[in-house]
Amino acid sequence: MKVAVLGAGAWGTAVAAHLAARHDTVLWARDSALVAELSSTHENARYLAGVALPQSLRYDADLATVLDHARDDASLVVLAAPVAGLRGLLRSMRDDGKVPAHFVWLCKGFESDTQLMPHQVVGQELPDHASNGVLSGPSFAREVVEGLPVALTVASASAVCRERTVAAFHHRAMRIYTGDDVVGVEVGGAVKNVLAIATGISDGLGLGLNARAALITRGLAEMSRLGVTLGGRAETFTGLTGLGDLILTATGDLSRNRTVGMQLASGRTLDDILAALGHVAEGVRCAKAVLALAQAHGIEMPITQAVCAVLFEGVAPRDAVSALLRRDSKAE
Repeated sequence: MKVAVLGAGAWGTAVAAHLAARHDTVLWARDSALVAELSSTHENARYLAGVALPQSLRYDADLATVLDHARDDASLVVLAAPVAGLRGLLRSMRDDGKVPAHFVWLCKGFESDTQLMPHQVVGQELPDHASNGVLSGPSFAREVVEGLPVALTVASASAVCRERTVAAFHHRAMRIYTGDDVVGVEVGGAVKNVLAIATGISDGLGLGLNARAALITRGLAEMSRLGVTLGGRAETFTGLTGLGDLILTATGDLSRNRTVGMQLASGRTLDDILAALGHVAEGVRCAKAVLALAQAHGIEMPITQAVCAVLFEGVAPRDAVSALLRRDSKAE
């Protein structure tokens, strides 16, 4: 089938490389200089240095041309922009009259200024589009592009969208599971990044494996409370896009959000950490939105609140941990 991937960051590039092993795939990047570099070197040196991309993968900086490539009913478009860029990309597709028949997005988080989930942003910008969904799960881009096993979930109200996504992605070392709980999948993907910052802080302070296990477990409870309140199903949070993604992001050394937490524990400032990281750390971007949603719905999320205090209020990491430990005992 014909597939277009919009966004040449680490995850977009890795996904495009996987798809190109079986399908006619084009990767779109906004920067024409990057497209020229990718075409000549077959390597994304900024995000996936040292990894050879498939010779069959093609690159283009013209969005309309790329969307035309995957415009028919048998094709699929993959939106690999971060949450902050999703609305603008949707508007570009709409304004150019190039809205694809079927598309899925990969971003994880809440829109920072509106506190909306990605599917709500899609609903605002393309209210009449039905065949779309979210593809998410525990996945590091470098492992995917190296062909290591991974399992993801596509969630959509459209059976056709789920079928197209499985047809595109379910091959080689990638397994795709299906469902229709878009809210649950998106909440899991957003909140786990905030919790990964918390576990990074704990590990950076040398608080031990007991503390890490407690943070992951109680963090999962926070994620589930928020997700169910927003309309997700409880069982989704014990699956790939909830517990699975949380474990990976909170414990894996390739996790950008965990890295942010560990660097905060070492005493570095957030600005310095983000400048050195060079990649998007979605947990930082959406932490305020997660906490605001929790407070608006009267949901207790003390770990999330502690992370926000460290990120944005100047609270020392060790003091935030001490505040959590001083909380009164309660029923689990």
